[in-house]
Amino acid sequence: MAAHAATYFDSGRSSSRRIEERNARLFAEQQRLRRGATLEVFFPKRIDNSRLVKAPDTVRIREMRIFTAAVAVLFSLVMVYGLQHFSAIEMGYKVEAKKTQVEALREENRQLRLSEAQLSQPGRIDQMARQMGLIELQPSQVVRITDRMDSSTATAALAQVSPTALIPSATR
Repeated sequence: MAAHAATYFDSGRSSSRRIEERNARLFAEQQRLRRGATLEVFFPKRIDNSRLVKAPDTVRIREMRIFTAAVAVLFSLVMVYGLQHFSAIEMGYKVEAKKTQVEALREENRQLRLSEAQLSQPGRIDQMARQMGLIELQPSQVVRITDRMDSSTATAALAQVSPTALIPSATR
């Protein structure tokens, strides 16, 4: 009946709490039965390994050398690949920069051609010449040189040139 009453009153607590209480009660009972603590003694054992000499393991040394060589070759291949990859990326940037420069030069060339076409318009040149006080040539001022020049016109043309006209005004 006592067990039945305990479960009736313990029904409000969780099962994990009941287990903890039971374990604590059993541990306290064990401590009461035990009269004292057990004595534990450790004795160090001294081992002298100074006379031991390690024998070289030739198989292990060969495996380590092969592994080191394989890792070195793999590292070299990765570095060469990386160098080529980054060189290709750098070249791509240089190509793009040159393309941009070519486009800029083409645009500048187009602007210069437009400026040349605008500046070489005959109407504009005539207007500027008139503003500077220049006038149109008279038909008598134009001398045409033909393949068949007769000697009389050649002497007449040479006779009109005076030596003082050829000398600069600073030395007169």
